[in-house]
Amino acid sequence: MTRSNQSDLINQIETVLEKEYNALINGELEALVKLLEQKKSLIETLSATPLRAEGNIKTLQTKAIRNQAMLESATRGIKTVANRLSTLQKVRRSLDTYDAHGQRQTIQGTTKATLEKRA
Repeated sequence: MTRSNQSDLINQIETVLEKEYNALINGELEALVKLLEQKKSLIETLSATPLRAEGNIKTLQTKAIRNQAMLESATRGIKTVANRLSTLQKVRRSLDTYDAHGQRQTIQGTTKATLEKRA
């Protein structure tokens, strides 16, 4: 691969990393899925070629590490929200409390999920 071709490939990867960063910032999870395949293909192509421009690779590495940290944070946030929603659903079904004697009591929820259709 010529230096020009490798430079073009690096620029393409950098563009994908920037798109990924913007998708993370804007919460566009569907865009991340699409970019993953594109990024994977470009990186596989780059891995199969001898490196000629290490400075550009360092830039890619920095951006990839930044995006990975953001992906991990987003994943933790999604898991936290899922756990919180699960807890709220559980509380809607029943609530565990303690009486004046320290005995645990369960209070069953009375709300039922219903759907009202209006014309």
